[in-house]
Amino acid sequence: MTEFELIARYFEKPAKRLHHRARLGIGDDCALLAPRAGHELAISTDMLVAGRHFFEKVDPASLGWKTLAVNLSDLAAMGARPLAFTLAIALPAIDEAWLAAFAEGLFGCATEFGCELVGGDTTRGPLNLCVTVFGEVPEGRALRRAAALVGDDVWVSGTLGGAALALQRSTTASTTLRVKLERPIPRLRLGEALVAVAHAAIDVSDGLAQDLGHVLAASDCGAELWLDAIPCQRELATEPEELRARFALAGGDDYELCFTAPVSQRAAVEHAGRTSDSAVTRIGTILERRGLRVLATQGADSRSVAPEWLAGFDHFR
Repeated sequence: MTEFELIARYFEKPAKRLHHRARLGIGDDCALLAPRAGHELAISTDMLVAGRHFFEKVDPASLGWKTLAVNLSDLAAMGARPLAFTLAIALPAIDEAWLAAFAEGLFGCATEFGCELVGGDTTRGPLNLCVTVFGEVPEGRALRRAAALVGDDVWVSGTLGGAALALQRSTTASTTLRVKLERPIPRLRLGEALVAVAHAAIDVSDGLAQDLGHVLAASDCGAELWLDAIPCQRELATEPEELRARFALAGGDDYELCFTAPVSQRAAVEHAGRTSDSAVTRIGTILERRGLRVLATQGADSRSVAPEWLAGFDHFR
C-alpha cells in the first residue's frame, strides 16, 4: 500500500461521511475555513508520542478517540465550537488492522463532536500523532486564562484523579478507570455554555494545581482551594488524604475544565452544568495575593496541604 492509498482508505473516505463545515477540505494544498459572522477562529495543536503519552500496545481505537479528544478539550476551555482538524501521523510501518481500528476511534470522536478532518500528513517514523484543531467562538467572548478576577469562585467539572489512578494500576485498572484514561470526554457543551457566565478557564491535562497555576499567573492573582471540596474519582474516596491529594491535585489526563466565575453567577454556572450534562463543583476562590494555597477544608483555621502534593506533569522534569 502506498502513502496515498493509505490516506484515501483510512482517512479521506471516512472524512467525506462527516458533516462538512469547511469551505474546502481534503484534496488540495490547503483547507479553507470560514467562521460564522461575528466569530473568531480558535486554534490548538497537540502531539502524542508513543512511550511518552501512551503505551505502544494501547487499543488503537481508544488511541484514535483520544488523539482528537485531547485537542477538542482545548477548544472547550476557550468556549469554542469545533469546526475541523488536521492530522499528521508518523508510522513505523503500515499495519492495516491497526489503522482500521485507529481510524474507527478517530472518526467516532469526530462524528460525536461534529469536527471534520480537512487534511494533514503521513510519514514513516516512530509512532507519533499530531492534531491541529480549529473552532469558532463569539468575537471577544473566548474564555481566556488571563481573565480571572479577585473574588471569583473556582469551579471544576467532573471528577479528578481517575486517569492518573488508571495509569498507576495499569493492567489491573477497572474498565471505568481505563475509559477515564483512554477515552476522555471533552466538555465542549459546558465550555460553550460558560462563555456567557465565566471569566477564565483551562482544561485539566497536567494536574489541577499546575493548570490552575497558569490561570493565576496570567491573571496576576492567587487562589485558595479546599481539598475536601474537590470531586475525586470514586475509587479514591476511601484512600488516605495524601494519595487523594496527589491524584486530585497533580494527576494528569483528566481533561476536565477548571474555570472561574463571579459569585453572582453561581446559579447560572450550575444551570450550565445541568444543561450540558457535566457535573460542576465549586472548589475555591480567587484571591489578590499571588500563588496557590490548598487547605484541607474551607475555613480560616484549616491547615494547608503539603506543597509537594501539588506538582503536576512536566515533559522535561
